[in-house]
Amino acid sequence: MTKEVQEYVIDKTKELLNAPSCCAELKTEAQSWLDALGTAKEAEETKKYVAELEEDIIPIDGLIAFAGSEHASSIFGEEGAKNMAEHARKIKAEGAVYCDCAACSAAAAILAKNICSERWGDVLELYSDAQTDCGGGA
Repeated sequence: MTKEVQEYVIDKTKELLNAPSCCAELKTEAQSWLDALGTAKEAEETKKYVAELEEDIIPIDGLIAFAGSEHASSIFGEEGAKNMAEHARKIKAEGAVYCDCAACSAAAAILAKNICSERWGDVLELYSDAQTDCGGGA
């Protein structure tokens, strides 16, 4: 990985770690990846981190379904869940593929940067629905 790509991914990882919407599992993997940089465990931790990013990023249809659920209403209140659903439908209509919360936005940027730059070798599979034009990451 070039220094430029690594710095970009480190910055986005720090954004992800600071995102209130980031789940505990992804925070753990993100921190483990940062801790492994420059060590013999870097490649292994990179694979784990990417797998967790792929698992936790929320597709836009998943966000719409969640926002319309009773569970979302119990967390955000009826009005908050309604507003979330409206927002999700709006961004989907504008072409969004993933949730646009801080955690998902950082995850999409990390995955897109690595896919587009292809500097992590076999760690990633090509996403046919990546939210990027491959012009340097989202």
